Amino acid sequence: MANGGGASRAQSGHVHFAGSLLFTGFLFVWTFVYAIFFVVVSAFLPFPRRFVLAQFWARTLLNVLKWTCRLDFVVEGRENVPAGNHIALWKHSSSWETIAMTVIFPRQVWVLKRELLWVPFVGWGIRQLHAIAINRKSGGSAVNQVVQQGKQRLGEGDWVMIFPEGTRMPPGQTRKYGVSGALLAREAGRLVVPVAHNAGSYWPRRGLWKRSGTVRVVIGPPIDPAGADPRAVNERAQQWIEGEIRRLEGTPSGGAGAATPA
Repeated sequence: MANGGGASRAQSGHVHFAGSLLFTGFLFVWTFVYAIFFVVVSAFLPFPRRFVLAQFWARTLLNVLKWTCRLDFVVEGRENVPAGNHIALWKHSSSWETIAMTVIFPRQVWVLKRELLWVPFVGWGIRQLHAIAINRKSGGSAVNQVVQQGKQRLGEGDWVMIFPEGTRMPPGQTRKYGVSGALLAREAGRLVVPVAHNAGSYWPRRGLWKRSGTVRVVIGPPIDPAGADPRAVNERAQQWIEGEIRRLEGTPSGGAGAATPA
């Protein structure tokens, strides 16, 4: 019986690894092929219509991820998403959130590293989505770029999505949050919305393996930066996000539940 159980687990592990491998292959092929289509079509579409196409790309990936790896997600705290468009600060621990944020929040632009623009077709598509591409090594000038371009995007009716850590962090780890999001919120008269999740425990930042289960995303209460030091706003957001992640990591989530994309 013990040997049979071990063989069954090994077979299950092989099947799950095959699913992870299949999804990874689909991710790269789908993204590259769709990027070619997207770049061509975007020449004839305004930005709001382009973003609908980006959502289709993301929803397709999340559905395939659920099918191949049995990895789903749920969202808590939707009532905390304020009316209008603001700045969302996301924990960055995986590639998963770069896909899922597209369907969880309303029309949006992303702050990302400029190197992504250099990827053939994919980078060209990112340009068409009004991304704010920064040189992470440029310090203060990158912050100014986020504030100036962020104001413009907010004025056009878009949310601004920011990873304040600047790079993916393994579960249980963090680093000092960049201040650009909090500064943009104060300068533009918008709110800061913190977002925590435990995707890093299911889709690690390195490697092909993706665990089955349910990623939990929690949207926190908005923070009003009016009259506050951006560094204090940033610290408050970081304390909430990291505290919520510790809570999520201490509460295992078993089995796949129903996804709730926006």
